[in-house]
Amino acid sequence: MRPSGFRIVAALRVSSGGSIHSASARRAFSSSPINLRINKICDSAAEAVKDVKSGQTLLVGGFGFSGVPNSLINALRDRPELKDFTVVSNNAGMPGVGLGQLLETKQIGKMIASYIGENKVFEQMYLSGDIALELTPQGTMAEKCAAGAAGVPAFYTPTAYGTIVQSGELPVKYNKDGTVAMMAPARETRTFNGKQYVMEPAIFGDVALVKVHKADRLGNCQFRKAMNNFNEAMGKNARLTLVEADELVEVGEISPEDIHLQGVYVSKVIQSTEEKKIEKLTFAKSAEEIVGTGSDPAALKREKIIKRAAKELKDGMYVNLGIGMPLATPAFLPQDTEVVLQSENGILGMGRYPNPGEEDPDLINPGKETVTLNVGASVFGSHESFGMIRSGRINLTMLGALQVGQYGDLANFMLPGKVKGIGGAMDLVANPQETKVVVTMEHTDKKGRPKILELCTFPLTGKKCVSTIITDLAVFDVDPIYGLTLIEKVDDISLEELKSKTAAPYKVSENLKSYGS
Repeated sequence: MRPSGFRIVAALRVSSGGSIHSASARRAFSSSPINLRINKICDSAAEAVKDVKSGQTLLVGGFGFSGVPNSLINALRDRPELKDFTVVSNNAGMPGVGLGQLLETKQIGKMIASYIGENKVFEQMYLSGDIALELTPQGTMAEKCAAGAAGVPAFYTPTAYGTIVQSGELPVKYNKDGTVAMMAPARETRTFNGKQYVMEPAIFGDVALVKVHKADRLGNCQFRKAMNNFNEAMGKNARLTLVEADELVEVGEISPEDIHLQGVYVSKVIQSTEEKKIEKLTFAKSAEEIVGTGSDPAALKREKIIKRAAKELKDGMYVNLGIGMPLATPAFLPQDTEVVLQSENGILGMGRYPNPGEEDPDLINPGKETVTLNVGASVFGSHESFGMIRSGRINLTMLGALQVGQYGDLANFMLPGKVKGIGGAMDLVANPQETKVVVTMEHTDKKGRPKILELCTFPLTGKKCVSTIITDLAVFDVDPIYGLTLIEKVDDISLEELKSKTAAPYKVSENLKSYGS
């Protein structure tokens, strides 16, 4: 069935010079009213979601509170008869906000997500068997959506090889008594060019809920700053893509080169009716405010680690910094050192925290904190961002850890009895041959137990991926074959005491240096 107003020109009479003589042909390729009858704009979110059905797979864009299609989510919330959705999204919002509402109305039967985070309702529903959860590395989830959008049924990725994601040891569903009802399937693996890869099936969505900045009646859409995140890949994936826009504009107001989601992918468009919110309003801080002041032992430890970690950032590097201490390191860079910060939610050239009045809900970092853009920055979707990471375009990634093994195994996403999620860490450490992985952490946990071990006891984030460990007591080089070498230590600890706080064997460099004094 042809769309209303669509015309077929049966024959084009072309002269030897290539000009088209048919008047009907000229009209077909002109901007006549016949070509301008497509109108995908709906009067309301309720009208837009009227074709959504129970049991469908919903792809929902957004990261933190940025780029979340709240008007469309609210319209589904107001139709409680629609239920048993499988929802693909980075997380499930917060209690009472965004997808958190659909958890409370019990309209979601299964989540495919990378992160639970601070949503206690989500965590409790998962652990009590009220919802299924397929925890997926953030970059893998983005690529699964992008692959489905491109008609690719599966792909191989180095992310998660050697982890419980690959081996199928993550519970998908619990029984009411806390026992496991269903485990995730193990992934097929294969070796390419001497490196191990995991096969991941693509995601194919029935419905996508997408937030954009501008949209026209043809369905052409433009994103603003970092609101793209998962929206582009998801919007291009589903059979029914529903878009809510900050602004509805006339056709032609968005320049062709600024159309990020083309109208061919879009089914319906509405005007957004929800006010944008900021999850973690964060303002610019001095170096002292970042590490803490005074003689607080925790602040002193942080200061040692952060100042030493900053020395790993070399002029001209492209760098990804994890939440916590890594994000503080740029404050201690020398004035003549320039690094470009990459954020996995779609920023290259991320800047400092904003001053009051500069905050922007469309500009956040991986910790959902408000940030700014440096001059020369670029923005893009999460699938593009993680492609940069996996392919080794990022020179260095720095992140925290719960444990590190003597050959560079990393555990940083799960504690026994606690479920927060995977996030992007598995992707960030997936290519240690090209991207240097630096870990910053305290040398021992809160109970004084060593965090550098022969073998990690917590679930792994990555195998043999860590290059350097920086703690409040020492710095170790890590070799995937030969293990640990102590290259620096603080002055006020002896080699004997350091050995007692490190549960893995290590060599001592002949050029052992001191730091942090």
